[in-house]
Amino acid sequence: MSGQGAPASISSGDKPVIQSDAADSKVVAGPQFAATFQEEDFWTRCGLSGKSFQKRHYGRGLVEMDRAMKSRHLHMIAIGGSIGAGFFVGSGGALSKGGPASILICFSIVGFMVFNVVFALGEMAVMYPISGGFYTYATRFIDPSFGFAVGWNYLFLWLVVLPLELTVCGLVIQYWDTETSVAVWITIFLVAVIVINIFGSIGFAEEEFWASSIKLISVVIFMIIALVLVLGGGPDDGRYNEYWGARYWHDPGAFRNGFKGFCSVFVTAAFSFTGTELVGLAAAETANPVRSLPSAIKQVFWRVIVFYVLGLFFVGLLIPSDDPRLLASQAYTDVKASPWVLIGHYAKLRGLDHFMNAIILISVLSIGVSAVFGGSRTLTALAQQGYAPKIFTYIDRSGRPLASVIVLILTGPLAYLNLSASGPTVFDWLQAISGLAVLFAWGGICLSHLRFRAAWAYHGHSLEEIPFRAALGVYGSWIGLISCILVLIAQFFTAIAPPGQDGLNSVEGFFKSYLAFPILLAFWAAGFIWKRTGWLRLDQIDVDTGRRELDWDDIRAYQDQIKAMPTWRRVLHRIF
Repeated sequence: MSGQGAPASISSGDKPVIQSDAADSKVVAGPQFAATFQEEDFWTRCGLSGKSFQKRHYGRGLVEMDRAMKSRHLHMIAIGGSIGAGFFVGSGGALSKGGPASILICFSIVGFMVFNVVFALGEMAVMYPISGGFYTYATRFIDPSFGFAVGWNYLFLWLVVLPLELTVCGLVIQYWDTETSVAVWITIFLVAVIVINIFGSIGFAEEEFWASSIKLISVVIFMIIALVLVLGGGPDDGRYNEYWGARYWHDPGAFRNGFKGFCSVFVTAAFSFTGTELVGLAAAETANPVRSLPSAIKQVFWRVIVFYVLGLFFVGLLIPSDDPRLLASQAYTDVKASPWVLIGHYAKLRGLDHFMNAIILISVLSIGVSAVFGGSRTLTALAQQGYAPKIFTYIDRSGRPLASVIVLILTGPLAYLNLSASGPTVFDWLQAISGLAVLFAWGGICLSHLRFRAAWAYHGHSLEEIPFRAALGVYGSWIGLISCILVLIAQFFTAIAPPGQDGLNSVEGFFKSYLAFPILLAFWAAGFIWKRTGWLRLDQIDVDTGRRELDWDDIRAYQDQIKAMPTWRRVLHRIF
């Protein structure tokens, strides 16, 4: 605790070891090859030499990874990193279930929730930039048992996401090639994921930078084309050759399946924003998160408003919610159900459907790479705090959590399950285990932030000592936490009474939608029984150990520079 000794802090140039309360042994460093990751030779840094696989760190206690990422990487991860199958493909199922008004409202609500979640995460990540991120904040500021449960549920999410995205990749290719087995394409894309991860965090960062750039440029191009189509500027032989307007909001209607349909869209929206929190994990592997993270966090506003809300608004204008091609039962895996592809097909714009299909392929492959990054960092953090086998604390000379990366990659072959007759059923249950994990993670981030602020004040610190503060402060975290609870309630309601179905759901159907919740409670109980720790009191929360050492002269000079700006500039700076 903070009163038991001198606080330990992290300087921006060192690679420290932060001993956790759960540590049962000290970190064992490998031979002193080089003082830092940055001082290794080029081939070792890139993971391309035999010695790059040698041990640098092993054992309990939190260790910072290689800080190879730059500000440009963090910015693109924040603004485009999580745009994948949920957005491009799953939005079709959401439109079919809830109608255009539901997707607009639900994605806006979840987007505002995520906006607050990411700001809360950013505030803590600047103070305590530890790879493994919010899971470690939950153990530190709330309850180690709760952090154990959230960490393992979040890990299960990424364990399932990689095979899911590989399946989607194979099905995307089927849009062009129905002759070749999907298994061949799953294998090819799995190899691509492995190759990217050989390069460690810099491989992930560069892949995300270019993939996000392509995704964002493509969505902007699509929205310009969509605006032209809505105004009736489509080809004469296509559907949109006259003013189209909002006719689909009148017939078949703005809403579909009533309140049940509206509630069902919430979980699709949450799935679509999954991965937004990765910017907090990635921040721990940047050279200077104090400077790069705040501006990256603010980019989330643009993603929510421009890409999700505006993009899906155009989708709702151009595709009717009763279109039979919107196969809600295959919402995340059938690319032919993507409204983005259907618009190009209906407009008779030669090549637009193929263009959007190619973008979907890049997007889902990008999320697959993100799954390995996010899952491996979470598993390593769990192991470092004694909540997973010790072998997963292995960090090699290039900064890769090698054992954890291998485990995540080994989940890829689960994609082949979808090719057998019983495979989809097995995969449905795998998804059910982790289906709500991201909501638990977001709720844990908001609650961690609330507890951090309370403990910060309890120990006599002021807000001025926090270099980057969440835009709406604790109010934003309350909004985020309450929103997460409301989405869980909505999902519970639709698990009992699914949209488009008379009467109640079957027991099997209910647990496929809500199995993750009792699993979270089971992990919480298991963590308590194992570690015998409960809810932390404010005097038990340590806000000093592991806090990054900051250059306050530089920070105050920067703050004075902002204060000297005109009011309108300060407002824009705070939001953007």
